[in-house]
Amino acid sequence: MNVHDSERLSGLLEEAGYVRAPEGAGEGDEAFADIVVFNTCAVRENADNRLYGNLGRLAPVKARRPGMQIAVGGCLAQKDRDTIVKKAPWVDVVFGTHNIGSLPVLLERARIQEEAQVEIAESLEAFPSTLPTRRESAYAAWVSISVGCNNTCTFCIVPALRGKEKDRRPGDILAEVEALVAEGVSEITLLGQNVNAYGSDIGDREAFSKLLRACGKVAGLERVRFTSPHPRDFTDDVIAAMAETDNVMPQLHMPLQSGSDAVLKAMRRSYRQERYLGIIEKVRAAMPDAAISTDIIVGFPGETDADFEQTLHVVREARFAQAFTFQYSKRPGTPAAEMDGQVPKAVVQERYERLVALQEEISWEENKKQVGRTVEVLVAEGEGRKDGATRRLSGRAPDNRLVHFTRPEESVRPGDVVTVDITYAAPHHLLAEGPARGVRRTRAGDAWERRNAAEAKKTAGVMLGLPTVGAPPPVAVPAAGCGCD
Repeated sequence: MNVHDSERLSGLLEEAGYVRAPEGAGEGDEAFADIVVFNTCAVRENADNRLYGNLGRLAPVKARRPGMQIAVGGCLAQKDRDTIVKKAPWVDVVFGTHNIGSLPVLLERARIQEEAQVEIAESLEAFPSTLPTRRESAYAAWVSISVGCNNTCTFCIVPALRGKEKDRRPGDILAEVEALVAEGVSEITLLGQNVNAYGSDIGDREAFSKLLRACGKVAGLERVRFTSPHPRDFTDDVIAAMAETDNVMPQLHMPLQSGSDAVLKAMRRSYRQERYLGIIEKVRAAMPDAAISTDIIVGFPGETDADFEQTLHVVREARFAQAFTFQYSKRPGTPAAEMDGQVPKAVVQERYERLVALQEEISWEENKKQVGRTVEVLVAEGEGRKDGATRRLSGRAPDNRLVHFTRPEESVRPGDVVTVDITYAAPHHLLAEGPARGVRRTRAGDAWERRNAAEAKKTAGVMLGLPTVGAPPPVAVPAAGCGCD
């Protein structure tokens, strides 16, 4: 969700006449950005440390570059407010989660008044999807269906920073999806803090399953994903919609957080181990090949060895394709931060390492089951860091597993679809060596090609110092970065 907000921030700045800085421009280069935006997360403490570390590193850079501006937005800005300017007085703009549309105006005001502008709205000014968006991908797109969260998990600070859940009208969502497909997008991911609670704000408990089915009717839309659901709201109609809608992918990210009923109760998670495993069983019955991933917190206050063993039990039973594992991070302002029984760091570390080792083993075993299968891979950009050296391309299978494959003889672009045979499995990726069974050039690949050409032309203009017609002189702006971990 923060990544998508960063796309909006980039879109706002580009609409205001700014252009992004050239790729690879270092802090000492003449072409380094005149504006740097940090879009921050506040879920874990390390996000705070990284933000202030980055701000400290930029202080001497700004001192050497008259007119350079630094802006901080997102959840950490909503939480810390005036603290950011006190700790880093060289910051020009601080804005929150509810008023990201104000960034260009705040930058201009800070420039004119020559003092920091701190503006934090307490409630949503406009649904973010009404703002211009500079999407990072020409073939895959995020689509927000709601913002905020009505849950009260004791470890989570997000509801205090993002506010209560606010749903978009189904017609507005589908209009955005159809517009994206018309531009060449072939894959969309529906976003919400609690995505399958969609409908609570508009009084329809089956609104999310209806939305999935409606996406299935959008001509040209090949892949639909969503994140992140909550087990409490994961109902049978959603499972049926997933299984019966051809373009909804056989992939599910279902946060567990803990396998212990006692810890789940302390977390104020409104489900228990039996309910969670029951959902997994139903999903697998409806979609036997579905890849399921999860989030797990280790070391929540009061977690005992027996509680942790219950988490390991659920991991063994659920056999997740992937798990995002976190050591509990105390967040001031949350109930969990004041709870008794804070678990010593050494104990948390030992449990964390055991969990990671178990999940690595399971991920590898589950991936080995894919060897010999034929899959369609949506070619991606930037997924394979070693692709240049190995003469491979990379992309995602329908179940969202990462696949590296031998580069076909014919031209293949991001957004195209390549059919390959899986020959090898590692814990975090699959490998398809040998010739591809087929290459399908797509409208999404055409869109990527058009955009790539347009970006190259724009970058050439910036390097030559050519102004954009009807816009102020170009000021280099990077894609809004994220100060989270």
